[in-house]
Amino acid sequence: MAEPQLLFDYTGHLPECPTWSAEEGSLYWTDILENEIHRYHLSSGKHDVIQFSEEVGCFALRESGGFIVAMRSGIWLTNKTGLIVGKVCDNPSNPDLARFNDGGTDRQGRFYAGTFWGPGDYNGALLCRVDNDLTPHVIQHDIHGANGLAFSEDGKWMYTSDTPNAVIYRTPLDAQGEPGVREVFKRFAEGEGIPDGAAIDSEGYYWTALFDGYRIARISPQGKIVEEHRLPVRCPTMVCFGGEDMKTLFITTTRENMDDEEVALLPLSGAIFTLRVEIAGMEKLKFREI
Repeated sequence: MAEPQLLFDYTGHLPECPTWSAEEGSLYWTDILENEIHRYHLSSGKHDVIQFSEEVGCFALRESGGFIVAMRSGIWLTNKTGLIVGKVCDNPSNPDLARFNDGGTDRQGRFYAGTFWGPGDYNGALLCRVDNDLTPHVIQHDIHGANGLAFSEDGKWMYTSDTPNAVIYRTPLDAQGEPGVREVFKRFAEGEGIPDGAAIDSEGYYWTALFDGYRIARISPQGKIVEEHRLPVRCPTMVCFGGEDMKTLFITTTRENMDDEEVALLPLSGAIFTLRVEIAGMEKLKFREI
């Protein structure tokens, strides 16, 4: 079985939202708490950083170029250098209490972004969808920390996780992206780790980063863990597929809320790892505007 390898010499604060660009041969990701989007070109080793004015919870590449970015204040369109060129909407949560967190695109190129409820006193977060005509919709509530967004290849199922509540959900979608009734896909017991960011492979299996669990897991369509890979860090945050054959799994990790002693024990916390897998994944689609 393959072992995780370091992508390059880098450790961030809260790396998230890894996104592979096949056209560029590059991996993008955000460091939420440093207000940054990063780009690493695999063949040259060139590493670029785009600085923003507030936390970047998640983003997607746009077909027209640049990014759609979910920041604390709202969802914005930017050019490839991060310059804001348009506003989609305000944060529909209270931005003083909830920032955007996990997000991505579905099989029709619509953008989704969920929030994380900071106070933690109840499930006050939500999930938004931005249609191809830039119309925003709040499509789910009753969430503590939105995570784990992924879509089945046929676009009929949306998977999400609620990390603090240690649960993965799946929700049927119609052709317009309207959700049906959310159902529990898998719950995790105390000590197993809690499900964070995710991706789906070409066989329909769901890969999740298990925050506090030192590992990532591959879960069958029936909700059974069939494969696990341990990491030299406590908190992986998200996975995505990439590489020429889409059989490289990129894994972001964090050192958020770790004291100096724990960082000394787990110095690779905040690094990005790669893992070669046998089954190819699906590429994240770019946001499609009409």
